[in-house]
Amino acid sequence: MYSGPIIDPHIHLWDLSMRKHAWLLPAEGGVRALGGLERLRADFLPADYAREAAGQPIAAAVHIEALWDSADMLGETRWLETLDKQNNIAARYIAAAPLGTPEAAGIIAAQAEFSRVVGVRAILSFHPSDPAKNFAPRDGIAFEPAWRADVARLGGHGLMLELMMYPYQLDSVLDLARAFPALPIIVNHCASPIDRDAEGMERWRQAIRALGREPNIALKVSNIGAYDPAPSFESIRAVALECVAAFGTGRAMFGSDWPVARLHSTYDTIWDQFRRIAEGFTAEEQRALFHDNARRFYRI
Repeated sequence: MYSGPIIDPHIHLWDLSMRKHAWLLPAEGGVRALGGLERLRADFLPADYAREAAGQPIAAAVHIEALWDSADMLGETRWLETLDKQNNIAARYIAAAPLGTPEAAGIIAAQAEFSRVVGVRAILSFHPSDPAKNFAPRDGIAFEPAWRADVARLGGHGLMLELMMYPYQLDSVLDLARAFPALPIIVNHCASPIDRDAEGMERWRQAIRALGREPNIALKVSNIGAYDPAPSFESIRAVALECVAAFGTGRAMFGSDWPVARLHSTYDTIWDQFRRIAEGFTAEEQRALFHDNARRFYRI
């Protein structure tokens, strides 16, 4: 069973006293796709992550933009720069930028000035029949010319693109990957198997396999239980192995999505499950999934 170092490629930090994360404030109603957020409504800073991750050999962790106030996207990066880095918590950042707007070019350039910023995240997740599951304001964003014009700017600044998506956004993401073959794209959270009936899971499996055939797309095997009404080790294992089969051990990486995954798991459980899931892989493959791929993609 894997006992080496771990790079966690997906964590979020926040200080609620700054009131920059409206989705976490009770008056805003949260994010309906995630359900009740009471367990997340507390500050989560490097010391909190270090305490909760103390049982795991975490070598570094990557901060992913946490839906900070859209009127001040650079503010999140500036705030991250003030935090304690002695344990390599938030060693790299995936930042935010308002892709598809007149302000995006300047914000992308400004984000790229920070050495720890290695990419920008966009959220495409839109459900065609259940508005409660929407993160994105509309479908088809990745096809929009203005949005793509800003994606084209990322490579010139040495940045990659991260995406949250549902299987319903498959066609636009495939088209995007082919339009920008030199741009590294990392899909979050197993491409979100949002519909858990047989038809929905088959739609998700087809999407994962199609995404895996695009050489510039990588996948984070993270927060697998987010949309599972009754997550079990077997259901998590099935999704994880499908992901690794589609992307190989060179373009998949295990991640926590902490503290969001606290809604249905514990930090130690996540990594203990990954160790059990990975037992059938070689030692080199296991190290790639737990550490080396994240180190390469995030330039740690």
